Amino acid sequence: MSTSETTNNSSRTELGGADAITTDMGARRATTDRTTSVGSPETGGNSALDVAMARVGDRWTLLVVDALLDGPRRFKDLESAVPGLAPNILSARLRRLEREGIIDAVPYSDRPTRYEYRVSDEGRELAGALRLLSRWGARSAGGEVEGPRHRSCGTLLEARWYCPTCERVTDRADDDIAWL
Repeated sequence: MSTSETTNNSSRTELGGADAITTDMGARRATTDRTTSVGSPETGGNSALDVAMARVGDRWTLLVVDALLDGPRRFKDLESAVPGLAPNILSARLRRLEREGIIDAVPYSDRPTRYEYRVSDEGRELAGALRLLSRWGARSAGGEVEGPRHRSCGTLLEARWYCPTCERVTDRADDDIAWL
């Protein structure tokens, strides 16, 4: 049984028995069984990954969040921090991120009204995922891999699945891992 997605600008197509999603940009992707089904009325039964992608999956969105993880920034600062991002697109992404509760817009001037943007507590939860994506991208591009290092020896730390009940790492394919 595969999961499915319903978004405002998406359509579902049947591909050899597996659901595929066509987004408003025309990209197609097959859904998988490895995502956790959220299944609540608010998500329409979509998978957790579908919900996350609906919130932050637009082009430029994660780059804006990443720039804000370094600290609060004003609009012009964000334009400089994310080169190639058009001002109208930046405005749209900031409005959407604020609506989603991922960032907060704090006014610093009344006339004209100007805002400083900050990552909210909920948005800060994306930091780990962004760091992992950055490391993955750097490895894929053959670039220098960044990330936290072990203070004692200087080796890059790796992310692992950890079971706090059993107090052990469970990231091998033959381990007892279940995607519920």
